[in-house]
Formats: sequence, C-alpha cells, structure tokens
Amino acid sequence: MVATLALVATMACNRGGGDAALTGKPAAAGSVKLLKERADVATFSAPDLEGRAVNTASLRGKVVIVNFWATWCPPCREEIPDLVALQDKYKDQLQIIGISQDSGSVEEVRQFATAHKMNYPTVMSTPEIERLFPGVYALPTSFILDRDGKLAQKHIGLLNASLTELETRTLAGLEPNIQVLDSEEEDKVRLANAAQANKIPGLDLSGLSPDKRAEVLKALNTEHCSCGCGLTLAQCRLDDPDCGVSLPAAQALVKKMAGG
Repeated sequence: MVATLALVATMACNRGGGDAALTGKPAAAGSVKLLKERADVATFSAPDLEGRAVNTASLRGKVVIVNFWATWCPPCREEIPDLVALQDKYKDQLQIIGISQDSGSVEEVRQFATAHKMNYPTVMSTPEIERLFPGVYALPTSFILDRDGKLAQKHIGLLNASLTELETRTLAGLEPNIQVLDSEEEDKVRLANAAQANKIPGLDLSGLSPDKRAEVLKALNTEHCSCGCGLTLAQCRLDDPDCGVSLPAAQALVKKMAGG
C-alpha cells in the first residue's frame, strides 16, 4: 500500500528508537527474504568526498550496502544514524558506501557528511555507477550485496534498521539458523517508507540549477494529484506513468517554479 503524505509524515515523526535501535543482538526472527536469483554486480572505483579511492573489488568477503541518497531527502537524513550505528557495530563484516545524488558541490556534501558524523565513505553519483545499479527512481534506495559481490536484496525507501541488521548478519554468516526465503525482485516502484522520488517519468529537470531542482522535487513530492489516487504528483507519476492528470499538473508546476 502506497503511503499518503499524512502517513509519510506520521512514519517520519514516530519512527524514533523502537526496533531501530542497534543495541545488542537484533530481535529474534525465524526467516529473512533474499533474492532467489543473485546477479553479479560489476566492481567500480571512485573517489570519496576526501579524494580517497573507494574500490569495491577490495571488499570481497564483506557484506556491502550501496546506499543512494541526497542531502535534500528527509528519509535519507533520517536513516543516517542507523547506518552509522550499523557500520560501527559490524565494521569487520560490513562496508556501507553512500552514493550521493546531490547536484551541488562535493564540498557541500562533505560538510553535510561531517556534520552528521557519517563513518562510511560517500562518492558522488556518476552515470557509470547508475548503470551498475539501475532502477533508482526514489531516494533512499539501497542495494545489499553478499560477500561474493552479488545482489542479495534491494530496498526502496527508508530502511528498517532491525531488518537491515538481520540481513547483514545472515549474509555475513552470523545467523546460521535463520531460514532464508526466496524473494523475487519487484521493480514496480511504490513510494512506501517515506521515499522521495528523484526521477519523474515525463519530466526533464536537467536544465534546472541544483537548488531549483531540489526545490521542484520537494514540491512534486508534496503536492497531491487531483486524479483521485490520493498520491503526490511524484508518487502518481511513478505508480501510473499513463495518468493523464498528473503529467500536465507536474509539467505546469515545474514551469511555474522554473519561472515560466
């Protein structure tokens, strides 16, 4: 079920500690869903925000979480503390890599990462990296790679800290008694878990400045479509690209905010 704006706000406000806190061993669970068909993901090398090389080929033997995010994305910011805690707790078995989708400068992202005490490397997104991890229509989107570098799971939207920890422990061989259930990847995008659409079918935002693009995306993720779906314009465009109401409404909003 796709979250409405009210539900999104409630989830963001009420998530708090709860089962997301990484204290001790995660709550007992009998099973975890991982992809049945695990495709190899080609390695890549890119400089992080400090100019140091991040080479995924050197991470074989570790679980890797590739997390696409942006500084302007509220649920991305919300899950950072959980990722920081997860990286700290499983530093010998896990490596998180942030892929920033920000259009601004590296320095701006670096300042943000420092302020939020991010203890894992972030690299700026490139077309080459996006080709390795297709289907990033909303932020955050996280790809979970097993110790052989194969795609084991993909999550669109705010990560559930307990589930992510259980997936990490299972893939790292720390939960030998957990039953692994086959999961089929479903690339149908539904913006649950407070995900923020960053690519809108039918709209070209490439001509906007970074600040204006962020402003427009925020509006598209806030304004509701009038077709009766109960979704935001961004959600409706992703859920039903053929909707004849959301497209002209989204185009008009972009034109108005872009100054005509």
